[in-house]
Amino acid sequence: MQDHSFGFATRAIHAGTPPDPATGARAFPIYQSASFVFGSTEQAAELFQLRSYGHIYSRISNPTVAAFEERMAALEGGLGAIAFSSGLAAQLCTVLALAQAGDHVVSSQNVYGGTVTQFSVTLRRMGIETTFAPVDDLAALEAAIAPNTKLLFAETIGNPSGTLADLRALAKLAHEHGIPLVVDNTFASPYLCRPIEHGADIVVHSATKFISGHGTTMGGVTIESGRFDFASGKFPLLSQPSPGYHDKVFTETFGEFAFLMRARAEVLRDVGAQMSPMDAWILLLGLETLPLRMEKHVANAKAVAAYLQARPEVDWVRAPEMGAIFIFGIRGGREAGRRFIDALDLWSHLANVGDAKSLVIHPASTTHSQLNDDEMRKAGVAPEAIRLSVGLEDVDDLTWDLGNALEASQ
Repeated sequence: MQDHSFGFATRAIHAGTPPDPATGARAFPIYQSASFVFGSTEQAAELFQLRSYGHIYSRISNPTVAAFEERMAALEGGLGAIAFSSGLAAQLCTVLALAQAGDHVVSSQNVYGGTVTQFSVTLRRMGIETTFAPVDDLAALEAAIAPNTKLLFAETIGNPSGTLADLRALAKLAHEHGIPLVVDNTFASPYLCRPIEHGADIVVHSATKFISGHGTTMGGVTIESGRFDFASGKFPLLSQPSPGYHDKVFTETFGEFAFLMRARAEVLRDVGAQMSPMDAWILLLGLETLPLRMEKHVANAKAVAAYLQARPEVDWVRAPEMGAIFIFGIRGGREAGRRFIDALDLWSHLANVGDAKSLVIHPASTTHSQLNDDEMRKAGVAPEAIRLSVGLEDVDDLTWDLGNALEASQ
């Protein structure tokens, strides 16, 4: 085939899934197998020594999962990807591939409540400390970077505040201090933003959201650019002999694939947070319609935001320039918010985003309830804030339901 640069929609349908050579099946198969037969004892030894590539055990890799990983890497413009059982699993394993006890992370404070807890509680119990600062305060972020800092973390669109990250500025700051920029791109999806194109080194997703698109499947994925120099000496987990894998030095053995190989061969192997073949197959289907869905999501979200801005029951609307998820402040605070949500018929009250169906939630009492008042304030979560994930329904029906509920809220 002649060289050709395929468009996003074409890659969303075809990347990683050629026709099955054995049967001619056009839909990619579900390889629902725990393990895979070795051709010989020599091949088995080569695989276990990481001297050749192939599938050993589905906790580490699987053909269906690998197809999803290849498609995600193609859409984000990365060197490769690793799929996990959830977005938080992808995030945790990304950090553990770079950091260990005694190390440090700098993170935007404008992030998902589960991320705040994972970083400030779970990682701290592992001996990894995190400092949070506003994503738009580069001076504060820089002041937080220490000699033992291993990464800078941010969300493309803050959850639920809608704060947009200046990815180029964050990448410049991270690289000046010799650390990678890790970006959660869940709320934007690779259709609206590809952080690697703006200088990010590693991208993570909760594939449960827009990538799935239908609220049916849990999943996460990490994509790496292959551009960051992990051989600088600042990342001993990658650049020094590893007792977890025959004293291999990942940067020497695998070059630009060092991060991906350690994240898979050591971290995913030992944590066991792998994606199932069935979930990977469902997510492949979701990706085929991602461009079409995102266009409709965004159009509907703009119309809904404009409608809310004109309503007297709404004090403020904080909708980012891109995306389909935003928050607004209802007049009357928390109690009015409760009445509003209880009065909705079409909008589903649940803890998810990125579904074909329109979703609503009160973050202060649900997704961010584990945060204290100071953490909630820093995350941009006001008590009167309502988060909307705008779906694919007819926009007139969405605003009709919102209007009825707004009236009931007062």
